[in-house]
Amino acid sequence: MKRTIVSNAALLSQLLAVSAGLTLVGPLFGQSDQTPQTASTATQNKGDRELTRQIRRAIVSDKSLSTQAHNIKILTRDGAVTLKGQVKSDDEKKAVEDKANGVAGSGKVTSDLTVGPNTSKSKS
Repeated sequence: MKRTIVSNAALLSQLLAVSAGLTLVGPLFGQSDQTPQTASTATQNKGDRELTRQIRRAIVSDKSLSTQAHNIKILTRDGAVTLKGQVKSDDEKKAVEDKANGVAGSGKVTSDLTVGPNTSKSKS
């Protein structure tokens, strides 16, 4: 009986050692617990929050842009900005991108904006 307990304890300790090793080695093989950044999962430092706020203010203050353009997602991480969402026209897309580049700096903005019809519901 004592021998069974000792062998079970040895087996358990080996199992723990192997699982700990796999946990440490996993990220080396591309197995990461990090999820892709989205507007709801993004964590921002103070500088990123301020940059996002300034870009949002520049976009919303332009009353010639549609509500769709005013409501695009602005993701900022370590000074790199990504714009996501839909705008009404190519001109509007360029205007939003230009405003973001003007605030963040050229080369720091990635645009994932798409041009499409207005998807907001209008009151009849």
